[in-house]
Amino acid sequence: CGSEAPKFGGFALSIGLDDEAEAKRLFDLLAEGGKVEMPLGKTFWSPCFGSLTDKFGLDWMISVAPKEEKKTS
Repeated sequence: CGSEAPKFGGFALSIGLDDEAEAKRLFDLLAEGGKVEMPLGKTFWSPCFGSLTDKFGLDWMISVAPKEEKKTS
């Protein structure tokens, strides 16, 4: 039996939120001791998206759902 930590690969956990402030709070907490792969920022599919690997080696994606535009008649 080795003392090497388990390695996780081939998947990422995803959290979808409605609030950018909450996304930033969770992203910053998960990033502590880990590695940011893509800082939080605007993308073509989300007003706020980022990815990271936490201190345990788990990959995470944090995103905020885009606001729905109101349709006018």
